[in-house]
Amino acid sequence: MLDLHTCYVSEQGGRSRNEDACGYWTSEAGCCWVVSDGAGGHGSGDIASRLVVSTVLRRFSAHPVVAPDEAVALLQAANEMVITEKTNGDTADDMHATAVALLIDPRQGLAVWGHVGDSRIYLFRRGHLAYQTRDHSLVQNMIDAGFGSVAMIRTHPKRSLLTSAIGAKESIALSVSAEPLALQPGDVFLMCTDGWWEYVEEPEMERLLDEAASPEAWLARMGEAIRQRAPAENDNYTAVCVKLAEETTVILPARGHDPAVSD
Repeated sequence: MLDLHTCYVSEQGGRSRNEDACGYWTSEAGCCWVVSDGAGGHGSGDIASRLVVSTVLRRFSAHPVVAPDEAVALLQAANEMVITEKTNGDTADDMHATAVALLIDPRQGLAVWGHVGDSRIYLFRRGHLAYQTRDHSLVQNMIDAGFGSVAMIRTHPKRSLLTSAIGAKESIALSVSAEPLALQPGDVFLMCTDGWWEYVEEPEMERLLDEAASPEAWLARMGEAIRQRAPAENDNYTAVCVKLAEETTVILPARGHDPAVSD
């Protein structure tokens, strides 16, 4: 059974409300973490993000299976729930949300993840960045097509325009890990919204992870960097860290001869 440690930070930033949401559910059968960044023309982004988190966790807890198809089903269910709320609920705007979900089977030591939009998941292995998701955004498409460098992802004036999001009535693009990943001791996952990663670049994430005494300290150091660099009107910023325990070595004393026991 894996030993998993979870911590999180979610801040309002310079906005009038926090439209980010996050949550997790764990059991021996399976574990699920979700981060969502909501948006809406009349301030209903917080409704969208909470619907995403609650829908994913409720469905996973009822059927805790860690598989790529299940990650797709969870994100599709969240999309349908947000669309239903837009159609039948009290909101009157085009609310939508990004989403990133991490599923872990603690008995088999396997992980699956999926995302929509520009909320990200990072995997750090042995202290180095081993994987990060690719955004569903206009700027990412431009970079992929050769019309600019990776640096544009944090500086382009249209960096917030998404090509896929939860709540779209048309079909949405979901990115899901192709197969379960075998986890290793010490693996660290970081799930975060764009308000977080925009101000902390990946090399700094690695450096601060190496310097931090705990996952909580790591998130705190990154959060402080965001507060120092972000403008007064900065977006909400949220991050969830999931860390696997390091391997431990137990040295047992040599068994000596008991003089009270005859051969």
